[in-house]
This record gives sequence, C-alpha cells and structure tokens, in this order.
Amino acid sequence: MPGKFRQFFRDRKEDVQDYAGGSGVIGRFVIAVLVVYLLAAIVIGIYWSGEPDTFSVRENTRSVANTMEREPVTGFATTTTMIRIAETLLDKPGGYISNDIFPPGLWLDNIANWEYGVLVQLRDLSRAMRRDIARSQSQSAEDPDLVVAEPQFHFDSQSWAIPSTESEYRRGISALKRYLNRLSAPEQADAQFFARADNLNSWLADLETRLGSLSRNLGESVGKASVSDAVANVNEDNPLAEETGGVEVQTPWTRIDDVFYEARGSAWALLHIFRAIEVDFRKVLQDKNAMASVKQIIIELEGTQGQMWSPVILNGSGFGVLANHSLTMAAYLSRANAAISDMRDLLSRG
Repeated sequence: MPGKFRQFFRDRKEDVQDYAGGSGVIGRFVIAVLVVYLLAAIVIGIYWSGEPDTFSVRENTRSVANTMEREPVTGFATTTTMIRIAETLLDKPGGYISNDIFPPGLWLDNIANWEYGVLVQLRDLSRAMRRDIARSQSQSAEDPDLVVAEPQFHFDSQSWAIPSTESEYRRGISALKRYLNRLSAPEQADAQFFARADNLNSWLADLETRLGSLSRNLGESVGKASVSDAVANVNEDNPLAEETGGVEVQTPWTRIDDVFYEARGSAWALLHIFRAIEVDFRKVLQDKNAMASVKQIIIELEGTQGQMWSPVILNGSGFGVLANHSLTMAAYLSRANAAISDMRDLLSRG
C-alpha cells in the first residue's frame, strides 16, 4: 500500500512537470510565481477582510467644520456622516471589493456583503434627503446636488470598468460635498435641511421594513414555516380544526455568512446615521420625547458591532450546543426595530 501512494504522488509530480514544460527553468519559474501569488493573495485577503472600525460622529463633524472654517449648522452632522460612510466604503483596506475580478478580492464574499449592507443604507438616506429632508414641501424644487448624488449611489455595485463603480460613487461624494458647502455657506446658504418630525418619520418607515426583512432573513438560518403558506392552509369552515403548518423556509448553508455580513454592514452604517440624527434632529426629538428611543436604537446597533471571535459564522440550532450568530444579530436588529416603531409613534403625535 505505501508503494502505491508513493507511485501516485510520483505520477502527479511528473504530470505537473509535463504541464509546465518538463524540468525547464521557465516552467519552474511560472509555477513558483503562481505559488507566491496565491500565498500573497491569501495573506492580503485576510487583511482586506477586516471590517472598518466605528468612528465618532461628533469628532468627525467638528473636524470637517474646522477644516472648512464653517459653523456646524443643522444638517451638517448628517451630511458629513454620509460622506464619511461613502469614503470608508471606497478607501478602507483593499478599497471597494465587490467589483473585483481577480484574487484576493474575488474570493472575499463576506466583506463584499458587508459593503452591500452599508450601500443599501447610504442609498436609502440619500433618497430621503433628496425627496423629503432637503425640501420644504411636496411642491418645492429638489436640491441640484442631491439630484446628482442620489442616483450615483444607485449605480451598479459590481461594475468593474467603463465606468467603474468607484468612479460613479466618488461623483456622488463630490455632489454631497458641494451640498454641504452650500448648506453651511455663511453669506447666503442656498441649500436646505429641514429637521422636521415628518421628514424623519418618512425615512424611519422605510428603515422599519428594511430591518424587518433583515431580521427575517437572519431568523431563517435555522428554518421556520412560511407564514403565507400557513395562512393558506387554515380551514375557514372549521375554526376548531388543527392548523396545518407551512413549508419550512431555511437559508442555504452557503449563504448563512452572506446574510450575516450584509446585516452587520447595514447596522454599521445605521449606527453612525443615528448618531448624526441625534445631533441634527435634537430639538424635534426632545419636543416629541423621542430622545430615549434614539438612545436605545444606538445601544442595540452598538451590540451588532461586537468583536467576532469565531473564524466562521456558527449556525447552531437555536437551543443547541453551538452558538448561532445569525440569531444573535437578529435579536439586536429586532430590538432596534421595536425602538424605531416606538420612535415613529412619538414623532407622529401632535
């Protein structure tokens, strides 16, 4: 038996030598280069897979205001935070990875899903800024720079070239910077930011559905019955009949980590956005007694950014021996969503 193993590996060695041109110098050089490239890609990939740290919204706002020599007017914190989030997406280690076509970026699906989660929140807020927050009423004109910024962030997230995703997103960042400059202009600001309860409530309504969907997807890591199927199977003629459960829906094991990191990226972006809202909407939040809800949302979102000690996303069965990271993330997001629901109720009151 040992002789057969030695013969097997000897044959494989000969196959590789034949493929690379025998024992020639060029063949050996090509193999060496490929091995070094793959090893370097693995090491670099580990570094690129690290998620960016959170940053202080207040310190970032003060720093940008001092650099521009402007007063941080209402809306300054939210706009600078959007810019910082977008720049982090493009300038973190490895840059923007979702559209990479070569290793190691091609292999890094976790950080790519993290990027998509951040991008979704950036898109939703830019749409809310253009549609509601920067307009006094429904008949008001849209801000010209936000008209540019919003569709730029909706550009294809996986376009490699002609044009590249990065170039289109940087155009969106430039438009936000122009809006910020006009918003804080001391002589005559011709940009507006209306920190009203109805504007904030409109964005929160969209966010509530986003978080609900994320929580549902995370919960499906352990499988659960489909609500639509369960309702369809109810016997309307006999209310005492036993209800028949729906078909079980479960996330494929190959996508468990994808769903988790998308949720983690969304929570990272939302954590900074709510810290900015706490600054710019402070007056309306205090008037509506909604400041406690914002604080609670921030606390729950901070919980989603805890250090990951496991090298893989564990998917234990709810009450099993192993942890289930998806259900832990879902718990934080569900509590944040409950606080958002309370916050919307407070904002809608007179």
